This record gives sequence, C-alpha cells and structure tokens, in this order.
Amino acid sequence: MKNRILVVVGLVVLLAAGLSAQQSGEELPAGWIVRVDRANTSAADVKFWNMPPGWHATTGPSAILYHPANTASGEYRLESESFLFPGEHLDGFGVIFGGKNLDQDSQSYVYFLIRKDGRFIVKRRDGAATPTLIPWTEHAAIVKHPGGEGTAKNVIAVQVGKENVEFFVNGQQVGTVPRADIPTDGIVGLRINHRINVHITTLTVESAAGKQEFAPKRPAKQ
Repeated sequence: MKNRILVVVGLVVLLAAGLSAQQSGEELPAGWIVRVDRANTSAADVKFWNMPPGWHATTGPSAILYHPANTASGEYRLESESFLFPGEHLDGFGVIFGGKNLDQDSQSYVYFLIRKDGRFIVKRRDGAATPTLIPWTEHAAIVKHPGGEGTAKNVIAVQVGKENVEFFVNGQQVGTVPRADIPTDGIVGLRINHRINVHITTLTVESAAGKQEFAPKRPAKQ
C-alpha cells in the first residue's frame, strides 16, 4: 500500500510539471503522429507529451497516437501500463495493433480499450467502418476508477499467438479472437477516446526477437 501511495503521489507531481510544460509549448514527441477520428475535429486539441516514465495525454476528440517505426509482426505480446486520472467522461483508452495506412482513408487497425467503470472492448477499423469484435464487457480484473482525486492503474496486454489473439488485463485473460479474423502485423500505438486524462508509463512489444520499449524512461540518477 505504501509503495502504491508513493507511485500515485509521484505521478501527481509529474502531472503538474507536465501540464506546465505543455502549456508553455512542449511539443509532441519526435516522430509521433496524432490522427483524430472526425474531420470536423482538430489534432491540436489532443495533448500528448513526454513525461518520463512514459507520456501524458489529455484529449478533446478521440484519436490514435502512433510512431510509424513502432511495429510488431509474427507472434508477439504488446503490453501497456497506464494510470487513469480523474474525469467525468466515460470513454475508453488503450492500444492499437496491426496498423496499416494510418495516414490514409484506407486506414486499418485493431484496438483494445478499457474504461473507468471496469469494462473493455475490442474493435477493428477498416476505413470508415469500425466493426465490434467483443462488445463493452465488464470484468473483475479491471481496476475501476475510485472517483474523486484518485487514479486507477491497469496493465493491458495483447498476446498474438499462432491461432488466437488473447486479451489480458492485470494478468488475467478477458477475451480472445481467432487470429485469422483480424490483422496483427503492422504499427502498434495508442488509442485514447475523447475527454480522457491518462498517464501511460509503458508501451512494449516482446517477441522471439527480443523486447522493444517505446516509452521514454526516467533518467537514471547521477
């Protein structure tokens, strides 16, 4: 419990520092791209900046955030740890994978999101279509936001195997989809729906080739 309190307090301090940096002109992390869902909204209303460990994001419109060089293929595990901060809006956040043509009308990817009421969803995007693979479903593994000024820590993961793609929250499997039904090779990144305030501490891909860590780390103490 003491360690959890220290982590949360540390993140609150980082949040305050990060907001100050963003308001004073902190830029989008190098190479990262923000794509909003709707043409009548602006990527400028999505704030996303380095705040080691990881990034902090506050959204107006829903968006995907990605670096074109961050990819995964074959069999792999995509994992991300996040801390959800207070907010009145009920919407999802999480990861994307299998991304292709993300800067075009023919964009495609799969997304796995959780939200503060303890539910998750799995969907795919094919151009303008967004078919649902697993609808919003409650699961006890998801840590709900406690309300007030608290935070909710969750670790979500996507395990791409030979036959199936399995979805995990905090080490527990919450769903599965046949691999043949979805694209899995391509860009990995984040999806954060509208009016979300979240800190993402890690984004990793682990495969037979090794482990890739995409989130900025806190500088080592001298």
